[in-house]
Amino acid sequence: MNSSENEALAVLEPAHTDTGRIPSDPSTDVADSEGSGRLEDAVRVMTQLRQRMQAQVKGRDEVIDLVLVALLADGHVLLEDFPGSGKTTLAKTLGTSIQHERADDEIAEFRRIQFTPDLLPSDVTGVSIFDSATNRFHFRRGPIFATVVLADEINRTSPKVQSAMLESMAEKQVTAENQTYPLDELFFVIATQNPLDLAGTYPLPVAQLDRFLFKIRMEHIDRGAELDVLNTYRERRDTERVDLPRVTRDQVMAARAVIDREVAIDEVIKECLVDVSAALREDERVLQGNSTRSLVLMLPALQAHAALRGRDFVSSEDVEALAPRVLQHRVELAPGVTNFDEVLRECMAQPLDTLARSTLRRRG
Repeated sequence: MNSSENEALAVLEPAHTDTGRIPSDPSTDVADSEGSGRLEDAVRVMTQLRQRMQAQVKGRDEVIDLVLVALLADGHVLLEDFPGSGKTTLAKTLGTSIQHERADDEIAEFRRIQFTPDLLPSDVTGVSIFDSATNRFHFRRGPIFATVVLADEINRTSPKVQSAMLESMAEKQVTAENQTYPLDELFFVIATQNPLDLAGTYPLPVAQLDRFLFKIRMEHIDRGAELDVLNTYRERRDTERVDLPRVTRDQVMAARAVIDREVAIDEVIKECLVDVSAALREDERVLQGNSTRSLVLMLPALQAHAALRGRDFVSSEDVEALAPRVLQHRVELAPGVTNFDEVLRECMAQPLDTLARSTLRRRG
């Protein structure tokens, strides 16, 4: 755990942790009361965020949950959506719901970057400006210096600009003119691309796609949710929800650290993930399987998914829910094969069955 997470833990009560505990083991049925309290505090923080986002974004509860999981797992999200589907509202609501405590912080809560073919890397990262008063150059920070960044239509900009995003997403830093500038430890990117209008676009390379924890295909909302959007648009536009308080940046950092420490991942879960990956790589319908890094990134996502559902351990339910979201954009299918869901379902069947039998054997 880094120093930022240690500082963030100060906002929650200290607790004893036991990350090696197997939740289904009868000898560990009695949970540590202090640790449980801290986990409940972390979930309460994320519930506040969820409520604020659900109040502004109607009919997207599943997407909101996945975004919160990615935020807790220190990942990023790529949305494939249609214009006017609520992506800007979703990202802006998340960004403005996280309050910065430091008044001198040069990092904004939320920034939106509209990517176009003529954009330059410096338009995103920042540029040095000459100050005639001091006869010196000073770095003017670009819109990437924010806690939550909406990278709108990221596939419409050149590979050079896309690569400028890569360092920020992977290392949480920006390098400009031989100087390195740190980003916020909570730095979170929500990128979008239109799945239909592909003329004049630059498909994201594999290295860039791999930086996104989830790739989420957003469908049109149902009739009831769409009516709710129409009936409440003035209220959502003009009214600040004082009944739904914002959370602080340190609270979110503390929630991330507590979930990492308090939510246990049994060895059989990791074995299941490795077996699913092996089955995918060996399947003749798969041209290229997922990387080991994708499994590493999936672990904190599974912990966050379990915590948001009131559990202090990862179960097969979490694996079934998140594996398609994490693996779909990392697995390349063979020519002529189009149904990834079917391929993944068949490759997951045996490892999930083995996982279920192992859980039953431990409980017995």
